[in-house]
Amino acid sequence: MAHYVDGYVVPVPTSKLDAYRQLAERVGKIWMEHGALQLWECVADDVKPGKVTSFPQAVQLKDDETVIFSWTVFASREDRDRINAKVMKDKRLAKMMEPKALPFDAKRMIWGGFKTVIAL
Repeated sequence: MAHYVDGYVVPVPTSKLDAYRQLAERVGKIWMEHGALQLWECVADDVKPGKVTSFPQAVQLKDDETVIFSWTVFASREDRDRINAKVMKDKRLAKMMEPKALPFDAKRMIWGGFKTVIAL
């Protein structure tokens, strides 16, 4: 069975990376409790602006920010939809997702769901 992946890219102020990591760990545990198979949070290391497009350009990266690239793996699209519905109703998540309390600008977050075409 091919897995289904939710992915996102978000700019995070470098001064708030630790707060972001703590939030991502708490939120990630909720996704895992509800059935996600894997969750990865990665901070940019070799990410440069491009001539046409790039991660920094896609999120309108500011000088004091870095890019986070993250993905969550599910058994299927159906599992993802079921799990995300449960997570969105989880009261622990609601408390953490107040827009003004987030350590990043959610308006510049890019996300989507992806079918697996190759898994090696």
